[in-house]
Amino acid sequence: METMTKEITTILEACREWVGTFNAFPLEMIEKLFNLDIDGWREITPVSEGCRVWSNENQEMGYIKEIKENEDGEEIAVIELANGEKVEELKEDLSREDDDYFPMWGTMWQFSDSCDNWWLENHLNEMADCGFRIYESNEFGYFFGIDGAGYDFYEAHWIPLYNKRGLQWHTTV
Repeated sequence: METMTKEITTILEACREWVGTFNAFPLEMIEKLFNLDIDGWREITPVSEGCRVWSNENQEMGYIKEIKENEDGEEIAVIELANGEKVEELKEDLSREDDDYFPMWGTMWQFSDSCDNWWLENHLNEMADCGFRIYESNEFGYFFGIDGAGYDFYEAHWIPLYNKRGLQWHTTV
């Protein structure tokens, strides 16, 4: 019997192989499942750099430009308000302000490998840092989606996720 092997040389090739193992679902299907059991679904995406938040202290919207740690070990978000002013607030006091409950892109994904699911459960911040919105269903587990369109998802989301996940399926020099 002849064994077939495939050499993966670039990070893009490796990432495509990995993403190809994910389960993909049309957003319309997820929305129908959500509507059948609204209390069984929740968005669990943490506040992350780049997301829009409501500034309680300033009573207006802004975007998180940076998250840093203060001397007490608390995470502090640097928020740029609409007028360009930058303010700081505790990350734990902020909430995401997204346009819709579900992401813009018409597909949501689910990891097919239990190791990836374990990683997601224990690394929500890293997943959010890669631009994913994350949901949990009591019945069906974790799902994630992209709130964007019209750009290279591999460059903006998938390759950063592959790197954060610590995968090295590609040839390194």
